[in-house]
Amino acid sequence: MAGERATAARNAVLLTFAVNGFGFASWASRIPDIRAELALTPGELGRTLLAGALGSVVALPFAGRVITAHGAARTVCAGVLLVACGLLGLGAAIDVAGDVRVSAAAILVIAVGISLWDVAMNHEGAAVEQLLRRTVMPVFHALFSAGTVVGALLAAGIVALGVPVWIHLAGAAAVVLVVGLRTPRAFLARATDPTRDSGVVASTPGSAWLEPRTLVIGLVVLVAALTEGTANDWIAIAVTEGHDQPGWIGVLAFATFLSAMTCGRLLGVRLLDRYGRVPVLRVLFGLAAVGSLLVVLGSTPLAFVGVVLWGVGASLGFPVGMSAAADDPARAAARLSVVSTVGYLAFIVGPPLLGLLGDHVGVLRSLLLVGLLAVPALLAVPAVRERMSAGSD
Repeated sequence: MAGERATAARNAVLLTFAVNGFGFASWASRIPDIRAELALTPGELGRTLLAGALGSVVALPFAGRVITAHGAARTVCAGVLLVACGLLGLGAAIDVAGDVRVSAAAILVIAVGISLWDVAMNHEGAAVEQLLRRTVMPVFHALFSAGTVVGALLAAGIVALGVPVWIHLAGAAAVVLVVGLRTPRAFLARATDPTRDSGVVASTPGSAWLEPRTLVIGLVVLVAALTEGTANDWIAIAVTEGHDQPGWIGVLAFATFLSAMTCGRLLGVRLLDRYGRVPVLRVLFGLAAVGSLLVVLGSTPLAFVGVVLWGVGASLGFPVGMSAAADDPARAAARLSVVSTVGYLAFIVGPPLLGLLGDHVGVLRSLLLVGLLAVPALLAVPAVRERMSAGSD
């Protein structure tokens, strides 16, 4: 029975990750349209996207307590509702109101929903991984990436057809609601969740923030999130403006990045089992740095090669960091909360700040920052080495 429950929960978590990725890509793929419709400079767009950072700052510190009080399933449902409302509001703000303030408010709502949803599904994923006693977190994140690929490819076709933003985002909101509210029904019962009483943040506030290994894992996840988030928010604009290409080519570059990242996560499980976390991540962070250089310095065809390398290079840092934080079941929940908070803040705060840099050096050249980020990541990678009973560092 326990095996059947874990399998059902695993399938539910897989679909939950996929729908989350679809919802994210649906609005992220329209960032060039947000900028064009509202006539924003890179810096103004960056400041608008900072509303997402504010939403995460508000939601993330409370996510652990919400999960503890109400369970991962209900927390996911709350996030789904907020994301759907935010998508509808963003579409209306762009095509109806034409108001940057309303757009920023909608992005804030989306960010709050995604933050609650993401932490809850990672918490559930860690619990399922512990019950199955094998590495599955990269597969969960691969399904997130697959969801983003579907969302981005649909968006590329929708943009090419000239469909208004509000129609696109209203359709995406409907998909998020219908699927997102159904899948958590198969999550593990709270009594069978192995992380339920194992040091959740609400019961041991701040303790995991004092553990050196946890903080260094957080650094790995921070760099991975910045590497991924920068591409999510800026790669379409960088290809469109930096390489003087039409809008649909920029969206196609975004979809290519997401496809490469999905493949990296699906194949990464075997690589991790064969070679271990540390050597695999060292190679991948190097690939991300090389890929970003090709995007910035190469021709358009070379830029697409760089997009692929960048996507593969960004594929495993985040899920491996989550698995490393959960190595010790007795401390998994508290450490996951710390690492998730660091990762999601970097994921949302970093790319908007890149827009401010883009005002001074251009969006394309600002992507050189990704190569510099590989240095601290390579130094921190040994912290993710497998430790089955980490204890308190």
